[in-house]
Amino acid sequence: MRKFNLMLAGLMAFMFIATKVQAQTTPGFYAGKWDVLIKGTPNGDVTLRFTLTEKDGKLDGSFVDPESKKDVPVSKIEVAEGKATIYFTISTYDVNLAMDKVDDTHIKGSLMGMFDSTGERVKP
Repeated sequence: MRKFNLMLAGLMAFMFIATKVQAQTTPGFYAGKWDVLIKGTPNGDVTLRFTLTEKDGKLDGSFVDPESKKDVPVSKIEVAEGKATIYFTISTYDVNLAMDKVDDTHIKGSLMGMFDSTGERVKP
């Protein structure tokens, strides 16, 4: 019985440590190029390519407008509790895209909390 209790305590400690490590996604994780698919918008499914850069622990970036094909700077990027939120203007609308890390090359989230999104890191 003592071995079982010790094993159970060890398993619980491992779970707490693993959960804490996963929750600490840094801004540096999001730096790079991302293809983000936003599903079910009024214009159908839309793919945006974001280029995010990190400087002094803060993120900045731009995205390619699907209509004009031009690089458009984002308004701001916030990273809190491992989640990144990108604020930008597209088709005269101010919107935000919330993103969570899935693994080293994938993210998931939503646009304005209404449209599901998935993203994949663009390989260099």
